[in-house]
Amino acid sequence: MNQDKSLSDIAVIGLGVMGKNLALNIADNHFNVSVFDIDSDKVQAAVDAGQTFGHQRIRAVDSMTNLLASLTTPRRILLSVPAGKIVDVICQQLIDAGIEPDDIVIDSGNSLWTDTIARTKQYQSQLQFFAVAVSGGEEGARVGPSLMPSGSMQAWQHIAPIFTRIAAQVDPITFKPIVRQAGEVTTADSEPCCSYIGPAGSGHYVKMVHNGIEYADMQLICEAYDLLSKAANLTALQIADIFDGWAQGRLSSYLMEISADILRQQDPLTGKPLVEIIADQAGQKGTGLWTAVSSLQLGVPAPTIAEAVYARAMSAQKSLRVQLSQQYNPVDVVALSEIELAQLIGALEQALYAAKVCCYAQGFELLAKQASEQDWQLNYAEIAKLWRAGCIIRASFLQDIVQAYASQENQHLLQAEFFVSSLNNAQSAWRQVVITAVTNGVPIPSISASLAYFDSYRSAVLPANLLQAQRDYFGAHTFKRIDQPEQSYHFNWSEPEQGLEPR
Repeated sequence: MNQDKSLSDIAVIGLGVMGKNLALNIADNHFNVSVFDIDSDKVQAAVDAGQTFGHQRIRAVDSMTNLLASLTTPRRILLSVPAGKIVDVICQQLIDAGIEPDDIVIDSGNSLWTDTIARTKQYQSQLQFFAVAVSGGEEGARVGPSLMPSGSMQAWQHIAPIFTRIAAQVDPITFKPIVRQAGEVTTADSEPCCSYIGPAGSGHYVKMVHNGIEYADMQLICEAYDLLSKAANLTALQIADIFDGWAQGRLSSYLMEISADILRQQDPLTGKPLVEIIADQAGQKGTGLWTAVSSLQLGVPAPTIAEAVYARAMSAQKSLRVQLSQQYNPVDVVALSEIELAQLIGALEQALYAAKVCCYAQGFELLAKQASEQDWQLNYAEIAKLWRAGCIIRASFLQDIVQAYASQENQHLLQAEFFVSSLNNAQSAWRQVVITAVTNGVPIPSISASLAYFDSYRSAVLPANLLQAQRDYFGAHTFKRIDQPEQSYHFNWSEPEQGLEPR
């Protein structure tokens, strides 16, 4: 890319954990990187870290003017800063320093997708604003994240050689993630978890939905843990063994693997399982909430994701939960025989899988609806490919989604023959798990919501006919007849003899 080795291929502004690791990842792949941060110690730490891996490709700069002077043209500048006002502050500093209209500023933060669209328009005469949504955390940034780029195709063509190299990679034969160590170059002839998503905002929207799925996937695993702990009275180590077994099959995923690892850790102070010492009050940064809100705005049912957000909100109500636990009678847990325990474990594996399918179906339905609203041409098979490695929701299960969409791009995931067969086979076990949870007073909101979502979609008739009648009764909101679907009617409920009134 760069014939003049005295200049850098790209700059990174913001050298926190993510920015520093992205800079090192870029340098590992033989690109020269200029780095800048208002904290000079962070700049020096990045340079020193690069030298530790035997290269001089990370170069410190001390001002925006010098940063621009250090780069080949068109300049490529990656922002690794928190979402929000700071993005605009840096863009203005770059404008003041002399950035040119063809230069590319790349936002890699968790920005709200509508903000990305607004910034693209705002700066269009001064610079090319582009976005590359990043998933994978600290480790992913260092050795291969999942990347979701969006913006102008012209800008993408200039930065693609860098980002497809630093992304997580998948073996094209086995479809398994390729493990790369810090300091190593990306393997040749692999499939990068990075491909162009579409116009401005689309990449950040896809990342937002990814995070909504992440919320739900985590919650589903937590509900399985809770049920095994409370209804089956299993220890953390016993549940870890079960999770390890599931991780060898169709539930193989990063989140399942780390959950098993977490359950094996002992608290260094008490010797008890560390998970039992951690306070049951979950935090959140907002992207799951954004996904749930978007589903409501678009009228797309995403109950598994929404319930996962509600579960975090419920966890924050600790003091009230403690009080109510003392005011209400406990539920008598039904002791399980060895045979019943084995049956529950097998059923829970099927229920977890089925709920996971519904969770992804909701996410992809959201993507399809927003794509229609925004006139985006999203490739759902390619999006599923991006999530097979590098990101938090990476899982072998995603290859099945790739194949489902590759065979018929625009179908609902629940229509894919593979998942129709899988969920038909899981139905009975799934229902039994919900019955067991309810009987034993164990809340499983996301697993239950997934089943309700599934049952709603497989129902040719829902009770919305009564709901429409209620709306017409108190508000004259009208309704349609099944035998005359084109015409709306109002019924005079107080004087039935007057009959129907076309509206």
